[in-house]
Amino acid sequence: MMQGWTIYDHPRDYPDVFVARRWYAQAGAVVPTHEMFTAGTLDELRALLPPGLVLLPRMPGDHPNIVEVWI
Repeated sequence: MMQGWTIYDHPRDYPDVFVARRWYAQAGAVVPTHEMFTAGTLDELRALLPPGLVLLPRMPGDHPNIVEVWI
């Protein structure tokens, strides 16, 4: 099972902050969790992520609020 964090730039449900949401990939499906962090800046949010993750840049087809993904 793979897991990761997606970082969002001021999503609709948290319009005043950056948000990192944890997810799992299993059996070919991405399963969101209720785990998340919020911060006022992107750098503050990145500092809250667990160590040892690898950055995946934003893909062209991603939702506009997605900044990046960490796995």
